[in-house]
Amino acid sequence: MSYPERIPRNRTYLMCPPEHYTVEYAINPWMDTTIAVDAALALKQWDLLRTTLDDLGHTIHVLEPVAGLPDMVYAANGAFSVDGRVYGARFKYPQRSAEAVAHQGFYRTAGWSLTIGEQVNEGEGDFAYLPEAYGGLVLAGYGFRTDPAAHAEAQEVLGRPVLSLHLVDPAFYHLDTALAALDDRHIAYYPGAFSPASQQVLAQLFPDAVLADRADAEAFGLNLVSDGRHVILNTEAVAMGDKVREAGYLPVHVELTELKRGGGSVKCAVAELRH
Repeated sequence: MSYPERIPRNRTYLMCPPEHYTVEYAINPWMDTTIAVDAALALKQWDLLRTTLDDLGHTIHVLEPVAGLPDMVYAANGAFSVDGRVYGARFKYPQRSAEAVAHQGFYRTAGWSLTIGEQVNEGEGDFAYLPEAYGGLVLAGYGFRTDPAAHAEAQEVLGRPVLSLHLVDPAFYHLDTALAALDDRHIAYYPGAFSPASQQVLAQLFPDAVLADRADAEAFGLNLVSDGRHVILNTEAVAMGDKVREAGYLPVHVELTELKRGGGSVKCAVAELRH
């Protein structure tokens, strides 16, 4: 099958270095407090991801890490932005709640239109935006972290239609572990992470999606960042890299083994700032 040329679009991202990163509590199935994190390696791998994105021509803003908040490296979870409007996170677990304050400070200082969510939501961890799909569609996950009521709240804040998708497998506790935007209107996803009804909805709306299997998802192959041409994945996601290549994209692999210990990979570490 031939595909149209995949054109990259320059993006703006927010990242936070893992200067205080550890796995000292377990709030998802991937976290194991008995295995020590190699802090120096985590920082080296994070910096390689940042450099990779920078080399591709994207703009990177860096959020100052805060001692005592080891999960701040997962910068995607702090908010979700569309058209200059920001829907701020309200974390489910108290261990992460103070991260939201740090993100709020960044957006306020940068002059964004910020609304802090009253409903529990974990930012871009459970929201994805497709500006050229159905006039501009937000896909939103619920089932483990984000309250479904947050989807209606986000729609009011952002002025974009929000489609609720039910996550049913604890291994894929955030939408960004089960589904990814490959460009402004195409997605990749693992059907088994979703309820049967949500699978039907995705198949109807995105018949040309790249479908991942469980092995792809367990390798965090869907926790990716794409600029519309270059798809950045971790080095373990070899098979997923092959699938996006077959769909006309260019996979770029970056090693992020240490961040996986906390239950995240490429996308978790990168929030897209959509002005």
